[in-house]
This record gives sequence, structure tokens and C-alpha cells, in this order.
Amino acid sequence: MRKRYNSLLIITTILSLIAFGACTPKKNADNTQSQKGTWPNAVTYEIFVQSFCDSDGNGIGDFKGLTSKLPYIEELGVEAIWLMPIMPSPSYHKYDVTNYKAVHPDYGSLEDFREMLDEAHKRGVKVVVDFIINHTSKNHHWFKEASKGKDNPYRDYYVWKSLEEIKKQGNLTKESQADSDNKVQWYEVEDNSNQRYYGYFGSNMPDLNFDNPKVRKAIFEIGQYWLKDIGVDGFRLDAAKHIFDESPEKSHAFWVEFRKAMESVKPDVYLVGEVWADAKTVAPYLEGLPSLFNFDMGYAITDVCRNGADNGIVEKYKNIHDFYVSVTPDFIDATFITNHDQERIMSALNNDISKAKMAANLLMTFPGAPYVYYGEEIGMRGKKPDEYIREPFPWQKDGKGTPKWIKPKYTLSNTVAPASEQESDKNSMLNHYRALIHTRSKNKVLTFGEIKPVDFGSKEVVSFYRMHDSDTLMVIHNVSANELKLSNNLGEFKRQVFSTGKSISVENGDIQLSPYSTWIFSK
Repeated sequence: MRKRYNSLLIITTILSLIAFGACTPKKNADNTQSQKGTWPNAVTYEIFVQSFCDSDGNGIGDFKGLTSKLPYIEELGVEAIWLMPIMPSPSYHKYDVTNYKAVHPDYGSLEDFREMLDEAHKRGVKVVVDFIINHTSKNHHWFKEASKGKDNPYRDYYVWKSLEEIKKQGNLTKESQADSDNKVQWYEVEDNSNQRYYGYFGSNMPDLNFDNPKVRKAIFEIGQYWLKDIGVDGFRLDAAKHIFDESPEKSHAFWVEFRKAMESVKPDVYLVGEVWADAKTVAPYLEGLPSLFNFDMGYAITDVCRNGADNGIVEKYKNIHDFYVSVTPDFIDATFITNHDQERIMSALNNDISKAKMAANLLMTFPGAPYVYYGEEIGMRGKKPDEYIREPFPWQKDGKGTPKWIKPKYTLSNTVAPASEQESDKNSMLNHYRALIHTRSKNKVLTFGEIKPVDFGSKEVVSFYRMHDSDTLMVIHNVSANELKLSNNLGEFKRQVFSTGKSISVENGDIQLSPYSTWIFSK
């Protein structure tokens, strides 16, 4: 390691980019097939069907459109897709379900969904669907009946209190929280009962009463139907901490019961929960939900990339990880940068593509089971309100396949190149993501390895070891816009596994790193 080896690394990098540049399954068939089998520790791709691909030109994304894009998804290198709500609902976002055993007609038929599911499985891609059970729609049959009066058989399917009791307890309203800015939580119906129903997320989404055995039985049966009869591979569980807002312990116990019920029909069911909170609050849910989203990690990645400096991110991750291991050793850490409820990472980083690429570099080289939000891989932009962080995916310059249910505000033809154009650009965000995902999924150390910090003496560097069995990798990220000269701490790590930088050199005992570059070395 005494001489320059710029040319060798540049050649390796170019060859790597060429290998991942095409979007034709046949060209990459050997690569993609060899990577299958690490899920649920693999990369998952989150999709809002309504905004993904429109097959019939009616302006709304659908299952047939999604099926037509499975080659693209396979080529990206992910091993699973998570579909945001697909069940009938009166809202665009569909988090208020009216029928748990059907699919929204805008997306197609149940047969269309089954066809998509079969085609995904043929490609080795798992399918996880959003299962929204904390609440139903106000238009659900259960709530329509419950609203008719106190004596209705469905009344106890929901949570009710008298106005006097609510005022006495002083909880007519609530504080705005990360997962809901709704402040009102009790609502009236016209049944002359002086009672109010509880809706954490709003009047259109009344909370179910899981103290009622009939409700638990009904929801468990619905989950088993999707697993056994339809054949999905698992669920993303929305608002998991709100099952019993007044008793977290009861929520923890509920999810243990739910898990047992799902495993009774599908022993390898995958369950990932949304508990938008700090690690201490999240940890007790792990017994019932073996995979939980790591919000803290997403915030830490964004902070590093925004400021171009290490914020102790490796130690932060290790502290969370070690705490979770103390609760249950078998958890799956669902890592991500941002999702459908947050400002898109490109917008959060002021549309700086170098910083956004670095965010991807960090996500894909840290431990965990990463999630990629659709469009993140092509640099889609978006800010609140939520509709504008769920804008349509741009496939081609002529707009073919791109849904038109909403006029985009941030992802426009002059701000984000469509996927088809990024295919042929070796420096595009799309090919950057492909190279990262394929490299990660082919490497057991990156997929399963533990993490240990390495100190290069610079706040502009995030560096660490990844260790699995007898193998160890060294990962170095220059998260800044500066070219850096560092003391050579590479030691035995002399073989380059992956890089995104233009060059790296070692001279006179120093390492030079190009701006916003990532390097992975093995011994």
C-alpha cells in the first residue's frame, strides 16, 4: 500500500457501473438470481400503488402497472416490496379501510393482485402489504352499525365515552405527535347518546376496541385470510403503538397474540411494525413485532449528510442495536432514510444529489434490513403536505406509464430525470442505487455483519468495520464536500470491494479521499 493505485480503482469502478447500468433482466439474470435468499434481511422497496405505474391511462396507478414494472424492481436488486394500503377506502391514501377482504377498485381486481403476486414470487420477490387495524374508515360496515345506537351489536367494536367522562379525565384533545398532527380525539355521532367515539388520527378513522374479543377474532381471521388464502408474505403494521393508547403494556401483549395467530397459518410470516418513537418506547414491541422501523437511524443519516460531519452515528446505531438485543436477540432492524410520512430525502438535503447519494451509501453499508421509498432511487423530491411526498413516479419523458391523479409540485420534468433516461447514465442516482444494492446483497458481511467504529481522526469521515464470521470489511465515507488527506489506518485492508469515489491514493503514509466518496475494503 505504498504506491498510487488510482487507475486500477477507476477501472474497477467503471466496470461496476457498466455491469449495473442496464435495466434488462436478462443482462443481469445471473447477478440477481445469485442474490436471492437473504430476505427478510435484504432490501425492501416501498410502493404507493396509486403513484407507481398506470397501465390503462386513467391517471391512477394499478396492479397491472406494478406487474409490468417487476423487471425494473428485480433489476434494482431488492428482494421484497411493501405496498402501502391497497384495500377499499374513500381517501387517496387509503389508511381508512372500508373492506378488509377486498382491494380498491381503482387498483384493479383481486385477480389482478393475485397475478402480480404470482409474478413477483416467480422472480423471488416477496410481497408485504399494509395492514391497518388500529382503526377503520368511518364508512366501514362495522362503524355504520355502531353509530346507530348504544344497543347495536357492533357498538362495542369501537371505543366510546360519555362527554362528562371525557371532560372529567381532561383528554378531549391531545398534543400533536410525530405520527399525527391531529389534536382532537373524541367525536360525536347523531344518536342522542351523549357519547363520543375515539379517533386518534381523526374523525374519519375511528379506533377499534381490542378489548372486545369479537374484534380481535375478526382481525386475526382477516390477517390469516391474506396470508393463507391470498398468499402474501407478511404485513407492515400501521400505528402499532396506538392499539391501546392508554396502556402500552396491553398493546405489547396484543402484538404477541397477533403474531401467534399469524404464525399459526404461516410460520415464516414477516411482520414489521411502525412505532414512531424513541428506542426505549420501541423495544417492548419486539416480542410481538420482530421487525420495527428504526426512525432514529433515518434522522441520524439525514443529519450527517446535511451537515457533512459525523454525529456519532456508528455509536448511536450500536447503542440502539445493543439495547434491542438485550430485549430480544432475534429482531430485524428495519432501517430507512425517509418514508411516505416524511419530507423526501432529496428535498431534506436541499436537492443536493451528492448528499442524497451519500445518504444511500450510509443506509446500504450500515447493518439492518434497509427500506427504499419508491422514487428515492431516482432522486424524487417532495415536501408536506403528504400528497406531495407521494407524487407520481416519472418513467419516461413522454409521461407514458406515469399516473396523473395529482399534478406534481416537486418531481417535475425539469427537476427529476425519468427512470428511462437515468438507465443510460452511469452517474445517475438510479445506477448509484443499483450498484449499492447489488453489492450489499452479494456480500454477507454487509448483510449480516456487526459494526465497530474506526477512527481516522476527521469529523468529516464516517468509518467502521463490518464483521461477520471470520470476514471483516472496512468502510470509509467522506461525507463532506472537501477532498481529505487522512493518516493511513488501512493496515491489512488492501483489496477494494466497492467505491463511489473518482480516486483514492496512498502516498507517504496518507490517504486522499475525494469529496462525498465511499470506499469498502477487505483484507
